[in-house]
Amino acid sequence: MKYGYATVSTTHQDLEIQLQELEKENCDRVFSEKYTVAIKKREEFQKLINLLQKGDTLVVTKLDRFARSTQDALEIIKDLFNRNIKVHVLNMGIIEHTPSGRLIFTIISAFAEFERDMIVERTQEGKMLAKGNPDFREGRPKKFSRKQINNALLLLENHSYKQVEDMTGISVSTLVRAKKRKRAEKIIEKELI
Repeated sequence: MKYGYATVSTTHQDLEIQLQELEKENCDRVFSEKYTVAIKKREEFQKLINLLQKGDTLVVTKLDRFARSTQDALEIIKDLFNRNIKVHVLNMGIIEHTPSGRLIFTIISAFAEFERDMIVERTQEGKMLAKGNPDFREGRPKKFSRKQINNALLLLENHSYKQVEDMTGISVSTLVRAKKRKRAEKIIEKELI
């Protein structure tokens, strides 16, 4: 049988493109999962590996979907080859169980790991550079400016929370938090005087 495996490393990423590619490849069954680097245990992948039998083919779209490190990839491929299971990486082709096939696989696995490491390094460098900017705020950018929030708080003097939400698009919960924060700021100001 031909089994496909699709994975992404964060819950925000989408599996759809990989699933479509595996469907085009006519996989009999496809396993998929989302996992993070912190959760290295890939339960669906382990189920698939345990299910594979002699003569089966494992299909993945890219090498970095197969393993997270060169060492991991080599251990998995060695186990699969010993069990006479074929491995097809769609952007590389079928990995041959020959000395040259294993060499090519090892080299490409090392490059894939190197590329992942470089992406992490560039991301960290970008964060460090951004943190030098006084306006830098880690996390999701604010949806509404301070001016918009202050205007909405002024509207609350003569309107209900729901009315202000309808007028401004700022949710009631955001307005409540902003009002509490404003009250706390005033209390701190009074104490400093």
